[in-house]
Amino acid sequence: MDKQTIVVTGANRGIGLELCRQLAAGGAEVIATARDPESADELGKLAPARIEALDVADPESVAAFAGALGDTAVDVLINNAGIGGPGAGIANLDFDEVARTLEVNSLGPLRVTQALLPHLRRGRRRTVVHISSNMGSITNNDRGGYYGYRASKTALNSLNRTLAHELGCLGFTCVVLHPGWVRTGMGGDGAPLTPEESVRGLVKIVAGLTAEHNGRFFDHTGVQLPW
Repeated sequence: MDKQTIVVTGANRGIGLELCRQLAAGGAEVIATARDPESADELGKLAPARIEALDVADPESVAAFAGALGDTAVDVLINNAGIGGPGAGIANLDFDEVARTLEVNSLGPLRVTQALLPHLRRGRRRTVVHISSNMGSITNNDRGGYYGYRASKTALNSLNRTLAHELGCLGFTCVVLHPGWVRTGMGGDGAPLTPEESVRGLVKIVAGLTAEHNGRFFDHTGVQLPW
């Protein structure tokens, strides 16, 4: 990943923060985003190439971010920003929260990808990575609850597949990755993976992506997951 320009959204904590750490350590020029960069103290300590403000659910914020990049060529976009959403069952479902989860986790990455297409076209790799979840797999859904989160990641997987078909002929590689159950604010203290372990696998996958991987769904170990 040496000297590649990589955008990481949602970089102020958890998986996003660790992605920035490991990518920068590998020689990448990291452009990190956070909704409030001034409060992203840990991210600031990493001293990435750039830290920019970005709220993926706000069209004006996304447009401003794309404008701030100017003519910068982006080799890899990692759409990591996301929220957990409500875990309630159907009887207590808050539909406003579900809609917010879909807005951030599904439409947000699509909005950022659209805005950064000119920058990605200038890049050498033309690679788009969406951080998804095994909970977005319909095949592997054997439990209830988390309606908004599950649906948002299923939608993200479908949107990526559509992007892969549309952009593949232009030399793009678009994939979705499941980071595993990770010990973050979202994953909780009982998760088996540390951010370092998960991201080590994710970075290895991103570094090895080629056109043959376009449109596919992998976990952090490189195993292909069912839709």
